[in-house]
Amino acid sequence: MQKHRVEAFSDGVIAIILTIMVLELHSPHGATLQALFRLGSLFLSYVLSYVYIGIYWNNHHHMLVTAHRINGKIMWANLHVLFWLSLIPFATNWMGNNGFAPMPTAFYGLIMFFAAIAYTLLQWAIVAEHGPQSALAQAVGNDGKGKFSTLLYVIAIFLAFWVPWISALLYGIVAAIWFIPDKRIERTLQNRHTPHEVEEAS
Repeated sequence: MQKHRVEAFSDGVIAIILTIMVLELHSPHGATLQALFRLGSLFLSYVLSYVYIGIYWNNHHHMLVTAHRINGKIMWANLHVLFWLSLIPFATNWMGNNGFAPMPTAFYGLIMFFAAIAYTLLQWAIVAEHGPQSALAQAVGNDGKGKFSTLLYVIAIFLAFWVPWISALLYGIVAAIWFIPDKRIERTLQNRHTPHEVEEAS
């Protein structure tokens, strides 16, 4: 099976997620700066989630560039990733509207944790289909970056019940770690193909 429908469907779902998120960012009730500042936590939550969605979209694209064929397992793994990403607008709105309160902040981390796990499962499904010598397998290696990010999510979830602002900071740190597109895949593809082939693959 070809991967183009999976890519197009994923792009469409992610675009809808971003649309839902911005629609939840309502204007303040009042015409003063004080009224605007009341939306501060919601706006910060929106910015954080927007960056996360952008990171997932970017790295999802990089990962699928390495896939030459798609099977049913990969399709379901991809849907699993999109499921958790689709919950980000809800988690963002709950956390932002409650000023980073403990439970919403922990819930936000839980969604991000399961999204990271789902992304790893998709990665494994692609590697299983293409073999241990595939571009993705060689690029990811033992995926220390992914494991470290998942650990930070776990720490942040537990800390949210005592010091939620530290949890929010850890979420920001994870986003910063992944903000630059994953160069491992790009380097692996460049080592395997000519520049023209890499451009065609992307």
